[in-house]
Amino acid sequence: MGLYDRYLLPKIIDKVSSMRPIMRQRSKVVPRARGRVLEIGMGSGLNIPFYDPAKVEMLYGLEPSAGMRELAADRVKQAKFKFEFIDLPGEEIPLDDNSIDTVVSTFTFCTIPDLEKALAGMRRVLRPDGQMLFCEHGLAPDAEVAKWQNRVNSFWGTFTGGCNLNRRMPQLIEAAGFSIESLETMYLPGTPRFMGFNYWGAANKA
Repeated sequence: MGLYDRYLLPKIIDKVSSMRPIMRQRSKVVPRARGRVLEIGMGSGLNIPFYDPAKVEMLYGLEPSAGMRELAADRVKQAKFKFEFIDLPGEEIPLDDNSIDTVVSTFTFCTIPDLEKALAGMRRVLRPDGQMLFCEHGLAPDAEVAKWQNRVNSFWGTFTGGCNLNRRMPQLIEAAGFSIESLETMYLPGTPRFMGFNYWGAANKA
């Protein structure tokens, strides 16, 4: 890991990820989490204030980046529920089968190299009556926007922590054995259209 990835990139991601339209999207999804919660790609802890302490028993924050975990430290201290960091990538979830009530992912699926494997792991740890809450950006439905996403994607990830602009998030979620219960989409205001098409909703084990 270079100096850029270790020290500068986490601060850039924290700044971009805390933009008002993105924080607004977090507020639509995260408060629905309940019970034992696993957050995939916790980043700098921007979701912490949106969890409802009356509903959350325990939060596992999976985050492989040491720089991100350092940025999250102060926010984690403010949490009013039990918390534990897991310093592993999304493809590696060291939790028991059927042990999690809610899986939460916000703006993370775009960066996981082997998303299929990661989603399989999320499904494995999720209880039969559990729920996955997601808020992700991905491939836009407009042909012209999608064309630019595909063009830019070849180099975009080299300076954005491996971010992919053109993943078909709903299809990937369903292919992993989830049934999407609710899904909403829109272009986030104040962001370039090629990186601003947002999917959010909830999914259950199919």
